[in-house]
Amino acid sequence: MKQRLFFAAESFNAKDSGIGRVARLCARVMSEFVERGTLDVSYLALNDKQPCTDFGSRSTVANGSRLKFVLEANKALLQHSHFLYDFLGMARAHNKSPWPRRPFMVWIHGIEVWPGAAANRLEIARQASFFVVNTSFSRQRAAQNHPMYGDARVCWLATETDERVPMRSVVPSRPTLTILGRMEPGGYKGHRELIECWPEVVAQVPDARLVVAGGGPGRDEYRKLGAASPVASHIEFPGFVPEEELAALWNESSLFAMPSRGEGFGLVYIEAMRQGIPVLGSVHDAAQEVNVDGVTGFNVNLDQPGELAGRVVELLSNEALLLEMGQNGQQRWLNHFTYSAFRDRFAPLLKEFLQRF
Repeated sequence: MKQRLFFAAESFNAKDSGIGRVARLCARVMSEFVERGTLDVSYLALNDKQPCTDFGSRSTVANGSRLKFVLEANKALLQHSHFLYDFLGMARAHNKSPWPRRPFMVWIHGIEVWPGAAANRLEIARQASFFVVNTSFSRQRAAQNHPMYGDARVCWLATETDERVPMRSVVPSRPTLTILGRMEPGGYKGHRELIECWPEVVAQVPDARLVVAGGGPGRDEYRKLGAASPVASHIEFPGFVPEEELAALWNESSLFAMPSRGEGFGLVYIEAMRQGIPVLGSVHDAAQEVNVDGVTGFNVNLDQPGELAGRVVELLSNEALLLEMGQNGQQRWLNHFTYSAFRDRFAPLLKEFLQRF
């Protein structure tokens, strides 16, 4: 008998959202099950205004209404045997009605399950049938205080494509470091550290440029910090970059950096690798599992004064090293972080969930 799966997510249209990308990757794998006639899938999105048509199954939108999202998720209990949620925040809608009870699989991503996680996330996690986590690092951090996460199955994330970008043979004419990501007030992604170290970088690489791309509620905070820098003319804030303009941004980038303290995976690292651009991450989070130190870039210790600036200078001063690490990064993307690689990891986990529960 064909099983019926209900997939409830924050969004299936948000291509610029990390969790949105995870939802789209999973939905694409599921669409292959549907095409083979082995699974029936329905979709529900909290924040989408229009149904996503990319995956060929029934799609309902809640248009930002949490009440509608909860009602639709619980109405689906009557017609579906299994449920999947793209993160614990969405899973809080599950099994609000006393009957019937259905098994659910849920993704865990990083800081939302690390020590100090919100109590309501732990409450719903205790009801989960099956956990999928994006890195071994995140699983280990989560299990430190909550052993139930120790059984989570690791499934690295990926880009939505297998299409290879032509390998660059020269680096951009102006040495440019790019950080691309949402800016939160007092954030953890490394924006402040990069801005603060930039005078030291410019002192050794006089034409070095820092591009701080992205939006978010913390953007004004970092713009003020950049404007106050003695090398403010070397720091640019282009704002949110739509997907159709990302290729131009990557073409101008010598090096990508996001020396974060809180990444559970970091999809933008593998986007940079796909482009043949070296990556600068940190030793404080999952970057070290994705970015191979000394091979595809470097992972720095932010608690060691001067290490961040030193690695930036080392890379921006050495075109041959930039090209070598960029090539290594693209090969790592090709081996591990294409859509096909994700499908080969996720499909067996989905089958196991459907068969066990």
